[in-house]
Amino acid sequence: MNRRTLLTALSSTALGFLALNTSALAQAASDAAQADPFLWLEEVEGERALTWVRSQNDRTLPKLKNDPRYAKLEEDALNIIRAKDRLTFGSYASGYVSNFWQDTDHVRGIWRRADFKAWRDGKPMWETVLDIDKLAKDEDKNWVYQGSNPLDPHDLWNTKVLLELSNGGKDADTKREWDVRTRSFVVGGFELPEAKSSAVWVDQDQLLVATDWGEGTMTESGYAYIVKRLKRGQKLSQAVEIFRGTPKDVSAGAYRVDDGQTYHYFLYRSPTFFTTQTYYLGPKDVALMLDLPSKHNLVGMRDGQIYLTLQEDWTPRGAKKAIAAGALVSAPLSQLTAKTGAIKVTTLYTPGPREALQDVSMAKDGLYVTLSTNVKSAVRHYQQNTSGSWSFKPVALPANGVASVVDAGVRQDEVFFAYNDFITPPSILFAPKSDVAPVTVQAQAARFDASGLEVNQFEATSKDGTKIPYFVIAKKGLVLDGQAPTLLYGYGGFEVSMLPNYSAMNGKLWLERGGVYVLANIRGGGEFGPAWHTVGLKGKRQVIYDDFIGVAEDLITRKITSPRRLGIQGGSNGGLLMGVMMTQRPDLFQAVVCQVPLLDMLRYHKLLAGASWVDEYGDPDVAAERPWLEKFSPYQNLKKTSPFPEAFFMTSTKDDRVHPGHARKYAAKMESLGMPFFYYENIDGGHSAAANLVESAKQRALVATYLLQKLMD
Repeated sequence: MNRRTLLTALSSTALGFLALNTSALAQAASDAAQADPFLWLEEVEGERALTWVRSQNDRTLPKLKNDPRYAKLEEDALNIIRAKDRLTFGSYASGYVSNFWQDTDHVRGIWRRADFKAWRDGKPMWETVLDIDKLAKDEDKNWVYQGSNPLDPHDLWNTKVLLELSNGGKDADTKREWDVRTRSFVVGGFELPEAKSSAVWVDQDQLLVATDWGEGTMTESGYAYIVKRLKRGQKLSQAVEIFRGTPKDVSAGAYRVDDGQTYHYFLYRSPTFFTTQTYYLGPKDVALMLDLPSKHNLVGMRDGQIYLTLQEDWTPRGAKKAIAAGALVSAPLSQLTAKTGAIKVTTLYTPGPREALQDVSMAKDGLYVTLSTNVKSAVRHYQQNTSGSWSFKPVALPANGVASVVDAGVRQDEVFFAYNDFITPPSILFAPKSDVAPVTVQAQAARFDASGLEVNQFEATSKDGTKIPYFVIAKKGLVLDGQAPTLLYGYGGFEVSMLPNYSAMNGKLWLERGGVYVLANIRGGGEFGPAWHTVGLKGKRQVIYDDFIGVAEDLITRKITSPRRLGIQGGSNGGLLMGVMMTQRPDLFQAVVCQVPLLDMLRYHKLLAGASWVDEYGDPDVAAERPWLEKFSPYQNLKKTSPFPEAFFMTSTKDDRVHPGHARKYAAKMESLGMPFFYYENIDGGHSAAANLVESAKQRALVATYLLQKLMD
C-alpha cells in the first residue's frame, strides 16, 4: 500500500510497474496537478491534506452540534447503542452461546459466553473471554476487534484462535495466536503483521497464509495473491509457497470446508471481483482446478458432493442444457477435478419470477435455503431422499419481512433463526433439530414507537419501463400534499440486496420525529437474482441511476413528498449513487448524505482497493470503457448549478477500502466553485467510518440533525 506516498506524483499509472527517472516524475506531477488541482488531497496522512480536513470539521461540526436538537439526538442514539436489553445471541458452540458485546463499560467490546440453558431461560451468567478495551489500554493501541479464527470451532472453548485486531477499524489487521483456555496470547505463537491477509488452520502447528510477503506480493487492488504453508516456529520468510495468482488478480487465498467428518482445503484466485477459479488442495499440495463456471460460490460439502450457487448460466461438461443463474446445485468433487467425462449435476433450487436465493446454510441433516420473493424472505429446509432426489419443507417463520438462519452447522442438530421487518424488532428463534418447529427464545424490545406507522410497497417505472419496487414507512393516514420530509436510501451495486430490516436509528431519530423513510430496490443489487445485478454493470450503469431517479419522481408524483422535502442517503457504492444524483438531477433533492463515497471514477482504480472493482464499473485505462465513466463520474461532472443541494459528506481517514480522497476532492471542488456543503471526516473508523460506540452515535446524530435542518425546518 506504499503507493499512497506517490499519489501526488502519478496521476494515471499504477505503481510498481514503471521505472521513471526524476525528470519524468517531476513532469508527471506537473501534468497531474494541471489535470486535477486537488490531487494533493489523496495523500491520506499528508499535513496539508489533514489541515484541510480539520478545517472542514471545525467549520461543519458547530453548525450541527450547536443545533438545540443535536444533544437529544445523540442521547437517543447512545441509548440505542448502549441498551442492556439488546439481543444477546451471537453463535452457538459446545453448549454455550457467545457474542461480541459493546456497552457503556465496554466501548471497544468484549467477547463473552454463557451457558446455553441458562441463556435460554433468560438467566445467563456472562463470562468474559476477551476484553478488547483492556487489551487496547494495556498495549496502548487503538484496537478494533475484527473476529477470531478457531483451530477447532467444534471445541471452541478448548482450542486456540487467531485473533484479528485492526488499528482504528481498517480492513488490514494483525493476526495473533490466542489460547481460549488460558485467555492469553501464545508465547512464540503465530503472529501475522498488519496486512489485508487471510489464514487457515491446517493443524495446531500449520497455517495456510496469504499476506503481504514483501515488495511485489500484493495485487494492484492491494490484496494478497500468494499462498504459503507456514509452520510453527518459522519466520514468514521461511514459509513455503504452494499457490499463487497474479498481480492483476483481485486476490487469491485458501479456505477450508467441513464435510461433517473432516476438513477439505481449497484454493482460489479471483481474476476479477465477480469471477473465481476454485482449486482442491490434493496430496503433496497439488492444486486441482474444479471445472466450474467463472461466477460461482461454493457453499458446502458432504459425502463427496460439492454444493454451490451459480451467478451465471452453466452448461456442465457433457450436458446439453444450461442451468440458470441463481440456482443451487451439487456435483461430485471427483468429477469436478477430473479433466474428462460428464459431470453429473443435481439441481436443488432454481429461482422463480421475482425471486432470488439469498443464502445457503449447511446443516447436519440437509441444508437451509433462504430466498426472497418480491423482496420479502423465507427459509426452506432441504433434505435428500433415499432415492437421491431432494425435497423441501418451509420453515415456520413469520412472513413479510426478513427471515434468516443465524447459526447452523454440518455437525450440529441445533439451528437458530432470526426475523425482523421495518417495524418489528429482531427476534431469535430456536429449533433443537430440523423436524421441530422453531420457537422464539429472545425478542428485542422496541426502540421506537411504531404504533402509528405503516409499511407500503410501491413500484416506480424506470426510464426503460422496468418496474422498480420500493418500500415506504410513514405514519398511517399520511396527508398526500407533497410536504412530508422524506429520506430515500439506495445502494444499487455488487449484487447486494436491500431488505426490509428493522432500523432502530432510523425509527428513533427520523420516523418518530415525523419523517418518512423509503428504501429503493434498484437494479445493481441482488433482490431478484444475478440478472438484477448484471443488467447494470459497466457501460449499462445508467439504468441504476435511472431507477433511483424513477423512485424519487414516483414519490413526488404520488405527492408523498416534493423536491423541497426530499433527501437521499447512501454509502460506499451508494455514495457514488449520491454523487451521480447531485450531478444528474440536483433539482430533485434538498438534502444529500454522501458517506464514504466513490466519486472520482477516472482514478478510483488507482486508490486503495479500487482496482478490484473494475468488473463492476469498468476500467478508465481501457479506451473502450473510459467514455461511460467520463459520462457519469461525479467529480469530473460537477458544475455550479442552481438549484443544488447543500450535501453532507462523511468519510474516514482510516478507511483503507474506499479512499477518503474521493470525498475530500469533491468537497474541495465545491468549495472552489463557491458551493456550500457540510463535511466531516473521522480520523479513525475504517470503512464503517466509526471505530467505537460513542463515535457511531455521534455520527448518527450529526446526520439526523442535518436532515432535520434541511427537510423539516
